[in-house]
Amino acid sequence: MIRPVRHPGELRWETRLLAMVTAALLVFGIAATYGAASLVTLQGRDAGLGFALRQLSGAAVGGVLLLLASRLDYYRWRQLAWPLLLLTLASLLVPLLPFTHHLAPSVNGARRWVDVGPLNFQPSELARLAIVIWCAMLASKKGLQVLEFKKGVVPFLIVIGLVALLILLEPNLSMATLVALLGGLVLFTSGARIGHFGLVSGLGLLMIFHQIHDVQYRLARLVTFLNPGAATTQAGFQIHQSLVGIGSGQLFGVGFGQGQQKLGYLPYAYSDFLFSTIGEEWGFIGVCVVVALFALFCWLGFRIARTATDPFGQYLAVGLTATIGLTAFMHMAVSLGLIPTTGLTLPFMSYGRSSQVISLLGTGILINIGRLRGSPRAAGPRERRTGVRADGGAGEHPERRTSPRKHREKARAR
Repeated sequence: MIRPVRHPGELRWETRLLAMVTAALLVFGIAATYGAASLVTLQGRDAGLGFALRQLSGAAVGGVLLLLASRLDYYRWRQLAWPLLLLTLASLLVPLLPFTHHLAPSVNGARRWVDVGPLNFQPSELARLAIVIWCAMLASKKGLQVLEFKKGVVPFLIVIGLVALLILLEPNLSMATLVALLGGLVLFTSGARIGHFGLVSGLGLLMIFHQIHDVQYRLARLVTFLNPGAATTQAGFQIHQSLVGIGSGQLFGVGFGQGQQKLGYLPYAYSDFLFSTIGEEWGFIGVCVVVALFALFCWLGFRIARTATDPFGQYLAVGLTATIGLTAFMHMAVSLGLIPTTGLTLPFMSYGRSSQVISLLGTGILINIGRLRGSPRAAGPRERRTGVRADGGAGEHPERRTSPRKHREKARAR
């Protein structure tokens, strides 16, 4: 039973605390990135300062977007769902075309970046945000139709599958899996049947296994994961060095910037394995602080989702919170050897301006959802004028909303 939403002023502490947690993660991340890249030289120059400055520029751009998004009625994103999705699909196509190598050069055997003049960005990062907004829009529009497989589930499968396929062709299996998980989570939150969700999840697992089996380095990573301690100089090298770094940090760490794993032992210590570097330089205390900050972020995000005043706001808040929480969990799990190696960064913290900017933009939208709880603005422009929801139903008071579980019970009763 969802409790009635009180006046927004009574819940303002949640959005303020969410902003503070985000700022703490940003500051901690810039310091950790500098420490992870210090003592490392690129083209004869210290890489640490350059990485920190790039992170600062990403934080500045993302901070501006966060402020703008926190002031923009989140219902506008429902209207922008299709244009944003089409823009994402177009940007994902650029690296796949044979005549766009000057815009999307190959790096380490993959074409994941698009360079436009002095700017470069990763389209798959935009896909994370676009798929959450689009799925929240469609789920709130369909209402009880999400209980039907043909009308409710199939449209989600087509779009999510298309976006995930384009990302997979880069190739980037970890990001394709993450995008599919986020879309599926929004669909599940909207009340989709457990049986339909289980069937789709099973098919997805079969496709992932097929992709792993057909690519040698992915299969080697999986075999190494299933056999801890094996091939520590080959496929298991990264995980082994990551665990060595975390273990050497002990309680208080070896000191800021004093980690040794970054000196050629642990590749991408400033991005894909930043959590391991934090464990080495900041110790168990630093690891606990990072985990606590992300846990607090997720708790606040789900509180906002639970008390949002319309279905679109609920589904969008769940998806945006999961975007940060699920990515952070997968990054930490890889560093601890709990799941096979992926290339996911730690939100707000790892080196990578695309991830940083998109994460801050999503946080701004989440803050706006929290700010508008209990306000008539949260109902959306069309609903405020007509009293009719965008999905065709009659408008209802927030206190009389029906949960997805009760939707299913009513549908069975009919």
